[in-house]
Formats: sequence, structure tokens, C-alpha cells
Amino acid sequence: MARGADLAKLAALLADETRAEFCLALLDGRAWTGRELARHAGVAPSTTTEHLNRLVAGGLLTERRQGRHRYVQLAGPHTAELLEHLIGHIQPGPGRPRTLRSAATSAALARGRTCYDHLAGRLGVAITDAMLGNGLLDHAAELALTSTGRTWLTTALGVDPADLRPGRRPLTRACLDWTERRSHLAGLSGAHICRRLHENEWIKRIGTSRAVRLTPAGEQALHRLLGLESLNDDQ
Repeated sequence: MARGADLAKLAALLADETRAEFCLALLDGRAWTGRELARHAGVAPSTTTEHLNRLVAGGLLTERRQGRHRYVQLAGPHTAELLEHLIGHIQPGPGRPRTLRSAATSAALARGRTCYDHLAGRLGVAITDAMLGNGLLDHAAELALTSTGRTWLTTALGVDPADLRPGRRPLTRACLDWTERRSHLAGLSGAHICRRLHENEWIKRIGTSRAVRLTPAGEQALHRLLGLESLNDDQ
């Protein structure tokens, strides 16, 4: 059974702004080097090592070595879900972004982004709503996949049926979207949809951030497969 001291140690890992910034960057699902994270957070590489060691020791990150390089990434979907839940509790600030660049970044993340390995933002919520409207998902607490939805994943998106077998990770999960304040689809199904959209080049990453945009081919595909109208009008 977890003790108060254990919970306090976990909270302390994210109580530092630099470590929290590292974790937010790693929500894009990719592995980063310490130097990349240091540059992203605007901190010295020497302090980055200490912060990463604490996050790895605390179980929030995993690491692997490739030659001289050390790569770190979130420990798994459970860590990403923890971070997204915490973000969902943050009340939107009253101030506007201070620079044009930060305003553009915020707008891009709100339109569409990866939440570790599934889609979030207006794009993720729109896909979830369309799946509900087409009977691919059921309005259960955790957005249950219907038999029609399972067939759609395997035939329309080409997901291997073997990859949809129940396991340690749930097939579907409702993830509260911190910009839309509504749920988008997570779990194995959400991950497979995000992966297939990337593989088909229906979505493209914007720069080095976790923001993504629909390509023209993706817009046509989602209209054909789900009846989605244009989501790129404001881009």
C-alpha cells in the first residue's frame, strides 16, 4: 500500500519547473537526448543530467543508451495519462501569450497534438465525436469500442486484429482533453488510430513540437471514413 511519503516523493519530482517542462516535452511520445531537453527548457546541460537522473530513479522516465548518446522518454502510457490528468486540473490563466511565437504554438497545440501516442486537441475530440456518431464507439464511461468499431479499425485503417486483443492496456479509455475540456479517445484504439494517420501521412508534425496538422490527403480521408468536415479552416 502506498504511503503518504511515497506520494510526496512522486509529487516532488514534478514540483520543479525544469523537470515538469521535461515531462511535458516528452508527451510527444518520442525519445529525447539530454541536450535537446536542455535546449527546449533553456537550462544548462550540467543541471539537466541531475534532473533526468531523478526522473528516471522515480520511475517517470526510462532511458536507453545508443553509442555515446543517452535517450530518455516517458515510462509508458500510464505516465502520460498521469500528466494529462494533472494538466486537466490546471485552470486556464487569464493572461495571453506574451509573444507571437508562443501564441502560434498554443493555437497549434489546441488544434491538434499528440498526447503521448494518441491524438488530442480539437482534432482528437472531433475524431472521437465522429466515431461516437457513426456507432464505432459506445457512450460508456470509458468509450467502449463497438463491434462495428472493431471492424472499422481492421478494415478501414488496416489495424491487425491481433493488436486489438485485451491486455494490460485497455482497448479504449476516455482521456480528458485539457484544451477542449472534453474527452478524446486514448488506450490501444487511440494509439492505433494515431499511428495509422502518421503512417498514411494524413497528419504531419509541426516543427519539433507535439502539435500536428491534417494534410489535404488526411482531410479527405477523414471525411470519407468518418464524415468529418474541414478542420483546417483556421490554420
